[in-house]
Amino acid sequence: MHALVYTGTQELVYREEKNPKIINGESIVKVSASGICGSDMHAYHGKDNRRIPPLILGHEISGTIDKGKFAGKKVILNPLITCGKCNYCKNGREHLCGKRIILGMNKPIERQGGFAEYVSIPDQNIYELPKTLEIKEAPIAEPTAVALHAVELGEKKIYESLKNSKVLVIGGGAIGLLSGLILSKVKNCKEIVIVDPNEKRLGECSKYLDADAVKPDSKSIISDNFDIVFDTVGMEVTRQQAIKAVKPGGIIIHIGLTQPSGSFDFRKATLQEVTFIGTYCYTNKDFEKTLDILANKKIGSLDWIEYRKLKDGFGAFKDIHNGTCISPKIILLVN
Repeated sequence: MHALVYTGTQELVYREEKNPKIINGESIVKVSASGICGSDMHAYHGKDNRRIPPLILGHEISGTIDKGKFAGKKVILNPLITCGKCNYCKNGREHLCGKRIILGMNKPIERQGGFAEYVSIPDQNIYELPKTLEIKEAPIAEPTAVALHAVELGEKKIYESLKNSKVLVIGGGAIGLLSGLILSKVKNCKEIVIVDPNEKRLGECSKYLDADAVKPDSKSIISDNFDIVFDTVGMEVTRQQAIKAVKPGGIIIHIGLTQPSGSFDFRKATLQEVTFIGTYCYTNKDFEKTLDILANKKIGSLDWIEYRKLKDGFGAFKDIHNGTCISPKIILLVN
């Protein structure tokens, strides 16, 4: 099969690879589309010790079952593979399973990803494609589930309702835009500010999201002004912006992990009782709710997605790296 293989820091090669072999309890999926995630970019930059080259990246995947229990069905994949036996899995918190792995990783266990013509996946991670969702759009389900999980974590903790809260979203990438769309269109939040240094990216977000789209130095970002802040970037500078902007008693939802260390104003966090919540992936229930959101067009048009061919994937990674990609999400089409 053809695959886009991560071979080293800022190196990707489109080449022939061995087809995955079917094993008991799994299916082989003929991949139609696979999205580029921020974590794929971390690997591309050589900053992810769970993704060691050579490796086929990609975990936001849609396709058709080629071999297995549901042969011929068009599907969306939940790439988060868990043990199903631990207390976390039994209590609906599968994303915290100590044995969790994800497609497109090789630490602690190798699972080749979806930047290829075929991928193998456990049957319990397969969901039928809703009839109202195009197969090329379907990889957006995975990052939408990430955003939904983050928003609902904040919703459980916030003092006021989200509808009556002032919200800051840091980052205009896919997770930032999707968080904003869920806040606005699903949770009916009326006061949203989204911030990103890329003016063209902000313009693209503004076409689809009812929010004040501003650059980081904007006067709209007032200290102690936001009930809840979503940091979808996860750099030292964005965490500093988040703690400065959040109100006393407010909440910071930390989704991004671009820069995992750095300084933070713990004095304000302590004296003003700011709640800091890290969030990772999503539960199976979140994924199912996401499919309903997408199937029923609850977050509106997905025309902000850009599509490119898998064989041209190296160029897509370069454009994201160089900041020349305007779209919040690129999905690679296999055929």
